[in-house]
Amino acid sequence: MFKLSAKKVESLKQMGYYGDGGNLYLQVSSSSSKSWIFRFSFDGKRREMGIGPYPEITLEKAREEAIELRRMVKAGADPIEQRKAEQAAKRAERDNTVNFAFCAERYIEAKRHEWKNAKHAQQWTNTLEQYAYPVIGTMPVKDIETAHILRILEPIWTTKTETASRVRSRLENVLDWATTHKYRTGDNPARWQGHLKNLLAAPSKVKSAEHHAALPYEQMNGFMQDLRQRGSISAMALEFTILTATRTNEVIGARWDEIDLHSKVWTIPAERMKADREHRVPLSSRCIEILTKAAPMPQSDYVFPGGRESKGLSNIAMVKLLQKTMGCDCTVHGFRSSFRDWAGERTNYPRDLCEMALAHTIKDKAEAAYRRGDMLEKRRNMMEDWLRFCETATDTTGAVIPFKRTAEAV
Repeated sequence: MFKLSAKKVESLKQMGYYGDGGNLYLQVSSSSSKSWIFRFSFDGKRREMGIGPYPEITLEKAREEAIELRRMVKAGADPIEQRKAEQAAKRAERDNTVNFAFCAERYIEAKRHEWKNAKHAQQWTNTLEQYAYPVIGTMPVKDIETAHILRILEPIWTTKTETASRVRSRLENVLDWATTHKYRTGDNPARWQGHLKNLLAAPSKVKSAEHHAALPYEQMNGFMQDLRQRGSISAMALEFTILTATRTNEVIGARWDEIDLHSKVWTIPAERMKADREHRVPLSSRCIEILTKAAPMPQSDYVFPGGRESKGLSNIAMVKLLQKTMGCDCTVHGFRSSFRDWAGERTNYPRDLCEMALAHTIKDKAEAAYRRGDMLEKRRNMMEDWLRFCETATDTTGAVIPFKRTAEAV
């Protein structure tokens, strides 16, 4: 017994088995890594059982473990089979406690750094909490079947088709993650091809894509007059968003080093653009006025600073102003549609120019390969025209056209 010493265990380099006595051996591999082995005989058969790697398992700890294993053999139990039974029991307990919500949270956390927009993780959480958790949130993930997936999707498949499609895709991803981690087995009940495709109508056939509610462009003047009466940072950010036809995250993330007041250009870096490509925005005269007004605000890297230090405006600040304070029945993103409808119906600007103002990608690869410039100066003229339109009453009597309000606001 106790043939080895801590110093000798540390110094051994040559491959082989080194006995300490009492069935305990130190195994040294060809790469000089070391681990502890317990050798014993059971039912006339010689067996080996790993105790753990060195130095995580010290000599002293290995000896303690060997004592317990010898007692087990003496009592007529096979330590290897005993360990397998314990592991199986733990797996069974784990499988019964690992529910869908747990897997969804782990999946979102694993993918969070892969998604360029922090808001994406919140969208995942919100949609799963709203539609999936009430049905399968607390259910063991191994028990989820097609019937459960249909209970989630069928109520919204024909009324919120785009949202339902996203929910289905997210369910599929989470369940795939659970299968990879051995929390469930078998086919994925949320897969589309060869499965749900046979049970649900194709999204493209059910309903045209859902669109963000937009303010009719004819109502822009009345809306803009109301908006300019409000002196908050949110109001300035919303007007800036409308007049540049940009997206919420592009505006709330805008920093002063992206703004060239002399050239009247805002350069949005690729990492904040949906198309992963830098986008230059010509700034109209009113946008310059907004920036000039914003400049004296408390020192911040952000053009539109939020309530917390070193943070930009919250992504819901403009939504609250628009829908709760002003009572407007539309979305911030919808103003991009207002701009596009105006450009298409009230101007002769080419389609490509309008799409470029919205930073839309060209689906035709051949056409995209030949496009080199970004038509900045031509877009500048268009954005000035958009500003003039927003500042001008559109009916023939000269009366301001009121913008649409919700019943609560009225």
